Amino acid sequence: MRIDKYLWCVRYYKTRSMVTEACKKNHITVNGQVAKPSKEVFPTDKITFRKDQITRIITVLDIPESRLGAKLVDMYRKDETPAESFEHLELLKLSKQHYRKNGEGRPTKKDRRDLEDYGEENSENTSEE
Repeated sequence: MRIDKYLWCVRYYKTRSMVTEACKKNHITVNGQVAKPSKEVFPTDKITFRKDQITRIITVLDIPESRLGAKLVDMYRKDETPAESFEHLELLKLSKQHYRKNGEGRPTKKDRRDLEDYGEENSENTSEE
């Protein structure tokens, strides 16, 4: 089965054209070699690709006939992505929300004044040194 069809069947990408784009940008490798969309995959092949800021590593266990339901995907692939990758993604999400949570709107006048006071304190400390 072609790599683009396989990754679409096991639900890593929403459409085959998305997989084709990733292949053209050299984001997908099979057994350490950059793969074209027409590359054939066989059981025991290792596929490495980067999606959603995670480098995923999967091993092909079997070739599906067509696109699968989400519950059946594990019969056709083994996910070997390290747990640290998912932890890193969680840290990235948290770092983006460090100051203001989603949905809290624009900064208030008090927030602006606090930022200005903070900037003035730093500029005074650097000028004294």
